[in-house]
Amino acid sequence: MSDVLERLEAVIAERRRALSADPELGARSYVARALGRGVPRLATKLGEEAAETMVAALAEDDGRLAAEAADLLFHLLLLLAGRGVPLAAVWAELERREGQSGLRRGTSA
Repeated sequence: MSDVLERLEAVIAERRRALSADPELGARSYVARALGRGVPRLATKLGEEAAETMVAALAEDDGRLAAEAADLLFHLLLLLAGRGVPLAAVWAELERREGQSGLRRGTSA
């Protein structure tokens, strides 16, 4: 499953590189436009998507929740790219935390 996120990260990185060479790319690419607006706007948009995901979790069907969760992950990747933090750093942090919650591995929560 993480392959999809890694491919998406690569597309975002390519748009980021292309934006620096072609400032007009923002008129043609949502990703480039979002990145061009800067980290504060990326963070705000992530918050909006988190709120929409919360609403979907509480009041919508599973399909809507999945759609909003996809938007949330996408905008998280945009924010990470805007800050220059690779997805690999997130994976490494998750791996570092594995088994540290006080629960034993392999047990259900």
